[in-house]
Amino acid sequence: MSYAAIHPNWEKNAENMVDGYSLEMTAKEIEGLREAAPLIRPNTQVAVTFLPGEELEQRVEAAVLVRELGFEPIVHLSARRIESEEQLDWYLGEITKKAQVKRVFIIAGDPPEPEGPYSDSLQIIETGLLEKHGIEIVGVGGHPEGHPNNTPAELWDWMERKIAAVRAHGMTPLVVTQFAFDDDAIVAWLAEMRERGIDVPVRLGVPGPAGIKRLLGFAKRCGVGASASVMKKYGISLTNLIGSAGPDKLVDSLNSKLGEQHGRVRLHFYPFGALTASAEWINAYHAKHS
Repeated sequence: MSYAAIHPNWEKNAENMVDGYSLEMTAKEIEGLREAAPLIRPNTQVAVTFLPGEELEQRVEAAVLVRELGFEPIVHLSARRIESEEQLDWYLGEITKKAQVKRVFIIAGDPPEPEGPYSDSLQIIETGLLEKHGIEIVGVGGHPEGHPNNTPAELWDWMERKIAAVRAHGMTPLVVTQFAFDDDAIVAWLAEMRERGIDVPVRLGVPGPAGIKRLLGFAKRCGVGASASVMKKYGISLTNLIGSAGPDKLVDSLNSKLGEQHGRVRLHFYPFGALTASAEWINAYHAKHS
């Protein structure tokens, strides 16, 4: 599959920074997606996460709704939360048959100990089950601001191994990053990625509009750089946590700093439960910059 099949015009960078964006939702946000749907562009890619406290059937239902509403589902797989190969086989069968899923995003997951046979996303790729069920595009994680459990060298090694495995199994790789606040770290990470010869498209994770306390809570949980200097850079004062903030300054800065040398890039929005607010922000940003 060509990169253009991942999203139209993937062979070149977007004219407007939010063109070709993707969104993320949890399996419990079905009503939130219904509410936001009229504001979301047709065929937008919507990722369904794999969080604790959700049933597999809920995730299947969410993926089906994404498809029924005219969007493209991307289903997350959390390796350490999958209990058996049989469960993985069943789940892939359900999402591909009922929601025509062609795209997945694989992460290791949060549990310190695996709940089944898989401890990392590479093991999921190597099962052969993805291509068995017709999966065509496989997203793997990227970490512009690092990861608390891995060195930068280890992160690059893991990325290269996963991308090679995806290709060896006849599928198309994609990198999706955790959300980050620091534009300089994002741009430097992208530059190093391209210098290393990793040419796959990248979806850069950015936070959607949210309450400042909520943003900082997610930042702390995800291990991203929520330092006082970065918060100040984006207009968030740590002495006044009242109100909300959108990613305007971050997206503007990325738009000014990213060039052809950074390769194919699109944005992936983490709405933090506010799908409608995120869609409204995206539409307003697009209109302002068109």
